[in-house]
Amino acid sequence: MNDLDFRLLRVMRTKGHSPGLERAAKALGKAGNNGAIWVVLCLVVLALTDSNGEAWFICALLAPIAIALNYVVKLVVKRPRPVLEGLPPLGGAPSSLSFPSAHATSSFAVATAMTRVDSLGALAFILAFALALGRPYLGMHYPSDVLAGAALGVALGLIVPLSL
Repeated sequence: MNDLDFRLLRVMRTKGHSPGLERAAKALGKAGNNGAIWVVLCLVVLALTDSNGEAWFICALLAPIAIALNYVVKLVVKRPRPVLEGLPPLGGAPSSLSFPSAHATSSFAVATAMTRVDSLGALAFILAFALALGRPYLGMHYPSDVLAGAALGVALGLIVPLSL
């Protein structure tokens, strides 16, 4: 698995790069730090909708909760971030731990929960995929970090109670 993970990471770091795509991936990654983009998105939906206010508020809270849970897993696993000779990461990170991807965990947790609140919430998976794919594209995570984060996020999004 490690060899495949490493080869996929190298492909993602060397293929399909342009200054514009790299800027977009970096900006999206910054917006996803600590689940911020998801908190803002859910609070905007909460402000604009007449129904399910409590559920949208819980979706907003889920982003930082997912980040915290993710960090606990990182402390247990202790997988270092990838290092590719000649291809430094194109962004910074708050820790040196890689597995699982917090961006993927928070993104898929909130997108899953949003879909449970309203079927249009499924559109959030577009943003979740973009955020998650940006992590190995920028060299911040192995692809398996993203897959594990997405799986953890989906599980969280399915089990979180959407009412207080």
